[in-house]
Amino acid sequence: MPGSLFDAHLANLAAALLPYRECEGLLARWGEALAQRLAGGGRLLVAGNGGSAAEAQHLTAELVGKLRDDRQPLSAIALHAETSALTAIANDYGYDTVFARQVRAHGRPGDILLLLSTSGTSPNLLTAAHTAHDTGLRTWAFTGPAPNPLADACDEALAIASPDSQVVQELHLVSTHVLCEYVDQALPGALAAAADVPAPEPARPGSVRTGVEVVLDGGAGQQVQATG
Repeated sequence: MPGSLFDAHLANLAAALLPYRECEGLLARWGEALAQRLAGGGRLLVAGNGGSAAEAQHLTAELVGKLRDDRQPLSAIALHAETSALTAIANDYGYDTVFARQVRAHGRPGDILLLLSTSGTSPNLLTAAHTAHDTGLRTWAFTGPAPNPLADACDEALAIASPDSQVVQELHLVSTHVLCEYVDQALPGALAAAADVPAPEPARPGSVRTGVEVVLDGGAGQQVQATG
């Protein structure tokens, strides 16, 4: 008698778990790098389509809110959640650019872009990855089995070795939680390191003139000078 749908799903999940254990080191390293970037004033941008969009938004909620213990909010933006921008960009420039244009708007050199896709073939995510490289962002991906175009387009990728897209998304969610755990673990040290960065040296007196100087006619031929 054939097994139930439930048994088949759990069997697929169990089969993917063994190779997934090899991702521990990658997630730990990503968590430390992300903590350092966010503690230093940078931000995380994330994007996905469909179920992967929901997974990506789950990640930003954990960072802006909290995973377990209270801590300062961390800057993370789910690009697909900007619905007015998303639809305007799609209407004016085409759907393939909906994330790339936001990457150019919000990303700064050194920021991190994380793209989620079960197939690794979505054109709008690939365009975003290429734009991120041009803008100086670091690019990561959660994907299904590798090789795939998105994994190849990003600096690093966590690829789930399962042909079942549901299993892939389920382990992407596990990866989201584990990544946030590692961020929280590394954050205190990252914040301390950021606080130790020496402040810029003050300008020497007379070397730089700041503010705005305006000359106003105060009436009756008098001139009033205001210096900011």
